[in-house]
Amino acid sequence: MKKLFCFSSFIGMALSIAAQSLSKTEQQVIKNITADIPATMQLLKESVNINSGTLNKTGVKKVGDLFARELTAMGFTVEWISLPDSLKRAGHLVAQRKGKKGKKLFLIGHLDTVFEPDMPANPFTILNDSTATGQGVNDMKGGDVLVIAALKALHKQGLLNEATITVYFTGDEENAGQPVAISRADFIYKAKQHDIALAFEGAVGLDKVATARRGTSEWKLEVEARQAHSSNIFGTAGYGSVYEAARIINQFREQLSKEQYLTFNPALFLGGSDISYSDTTQKGFVSAKTNIIAPRTVVMGDLRFLSEEQKENARAAMQQIVAQHLAGTNATISFRDGIPSMPPTTGNEALVKIVNEVSMALQYGEVKAGDPGSRGAGDISYVANYVDCLDGLGASGNGAHAPGETINLYQYPKLIKRTALLIYRLTR
Repeated sequence: MKKLFCFSSFIGMALSIAAQSLSKTEQQVIKNITADIPATMQLLKESVNINSGTLNKTGVKKVGDLFARELTAMGFTVEWISLPDSLKRAGHLVAQRKGKKGKKLFLIGHLDTVFEPDMPANPFTILNDSTATGQGVNDMKGGDVLVIAALKALHKQGLLNEATITVYFTGDEENAGQPVAISRADFIYKAKQHDIALAFEGAVGLDKVATARRGTSEWKLEVEARQAHSSNIFGTAGYGSVYEAARIINQFREQLSKEQYLTFNPALFLGGSDISYSDTTQKGFVSAKTNIIAPRTVVMGDLRFLSEEQKENARAAMQQIVAQHLAGTNATISFRDGIPSMPPTTGNEALVKIVNEVSMALQYGEVKAGDPGSRGAGDISYVANYVDCLDGLGASGNGAHAPGETINLYQYPKLIKRTALLIYRLTR
């Protein structure tokens, strides 16, 4: 009994010391967040139940108006950045406060989801005490509402009065308007005026954040060959376009697939006598006869990389493979840049240490940088060359971009609290 008493006393003392690592101000911020959870969940539900597929301009703007109401009430100056009609995108929500203390923060989210109005509806639904589902509930309306809830808790204590913070919620992250030189021009311009960018794409639990994200690039392989009777394949007619395309794709896999963080995915493969396809819709039509050697094949896919050097080296290797034609064939490959990469930097790593300090103070456990290979590209990558960056700070859950997407309601309040204290400590 005596040993048990001593052990219990030790645990109590340890918890008391941990609690003391939060200032009284920070403890009040945490209380604000806890008290406001019902309103936070109502805002999440309301936003999820508005369809805001990237191409649903009206829906994206409606979600923007919903969040603008919340940010305006906190003293942010709010504006809507419209895009040219030719881009067929709704635009972006921007909210700013300017002060004279601490780091200047650029907080990134997006209003759109992958779920367009013609897809099956999935309204916000509580599944159990720790899980809810809904379109974009995790990616990333959960992240957007998390930002608003954290800022609201700070605002109640007057802790935003001297801070410089820009909240930038894009309206087309899931499918950026082209060219990005236009759709991301204002985004990049405003980011350059800050010290740190924090993005609220989905969290991978409480113990990982992203100091790096891979970039994306698209490629298109076009192969031509001699159309002839199938009985002459491998002979005077050559190998045909399909075999040549298959050779190239397989050599990509054999030569490049073991390089860390580099991936390339052939997503569309069309070969036959007559083919047509659209780069925009990524749809195609093909017709063929089994006794005809296919004269034309097109393959389209993506390339993901952690640095510009890795991207350029991969492209050079792919070009070299394409140039080694089978008999009777000719092939070319072209590339189109997508979202740049966010490579790991010492500045990004320094931010992890601050998140870890906050997490330990909250008794949530240690936080480390996650694996860049586990993440795709995101808006934060457009500004990674200009400011220190951290991503993966948003809501946690499962099934993003798929029917039945979920949010972890147990971790959600904790992630809000961690974000609020991170913002507070960076802007003091």
